Amino acid sequence: MVRVSVMYPNSAGVKFDMTYYLDRHMPMVGKLLGGALKSMNVDAGLAGGAPGAPAPYVAMCHLFFESVGAFQAAFDQHSPVILADIPNYTNAAPTVQISEVKL
Repeated sequence: MVRVSVMYPNSAGVKFDMTYYLDRHMPMVGKLLGGALKSMNVDAGLAGGAPGAPAPYVAMCHLFFESVGAFQAAFDQHSPVILADIPNYTNAAPTVQISEVKL
């Protein structure tokens, strides 16, 4: 199992429309990725590790697939539509990490 994490860095001037993200963007992603997508979840950043520190990321989503190949096959055909929607909910440039789930 692999997890594709899309993380939106939090910094001065970052805008993020969580309502749009949850109600429009993520359902679209789920529909486009279809059966290759095993599950997904979304995190809204609350705070950093130190008391009073801001969250390093304003939001993160985690998409689960059987393999990197399954992710790439599903994402590659729909990436233009998915990526074109980003400006509708944020001005942050996302960071993506693909990880092997161990536990």
